[in-house]
Amino acid sequence: MKILKQNLTYRPAVFIVVYYIHERTKKPVYLLLKRKLHWIGWEFPKGKIEQGEKKEKTARRESLEESGLRIFNLKRYGISGKYLYSKHLKDRPNYKGQTYTLFSGQVKKGPIKLEKREHSSHLWLPFSKALKKLTWPNQKKCLKIANKFLEKK
Repeated sequence: MKILKQNLTYRPAVFIVVYYIHERTKKPVYLLLKRKLHWIGWEFPKGKIEQGEKKEKTARRESLEESGLRIFNLKRYGISGKYLYSKHLKDRPNYKGQTYTLFSGQVKKGPIKLEKREHSSHLWLPFSKALKKLTWPNQKKCLKIANKFLEKK
């Protein structure tokens, strides 16, 4: 029996570099989430763009869903990319990978309400520590871009 390969596509998504400004240093401190669904490691909030949803709305919604924090200063960067999933994901049968558009979002530091299905813990870290902690190179690149912009403000 011959199995036909499906014509898989990329899942459209956003990356959101969530941060607050430290009172004393006036520098951004970044939120990292410890992923437990599909893989284990550190990332920043991200998520699927729902059909008909604007990317900005997705960024705000995903930040709220994954951290419980509302973004009040959203910045969209002219950065996008794509990556392949490292394995077939049963809950994403029609996708071979994901595209992303980069955002950063400022929040007020407050209690984190994790989306427990996807993440097991969180950290607030300054740039250099966050950069070392992130698991994937594409997110490290995105953090560098956002930090460069935020350090100029």
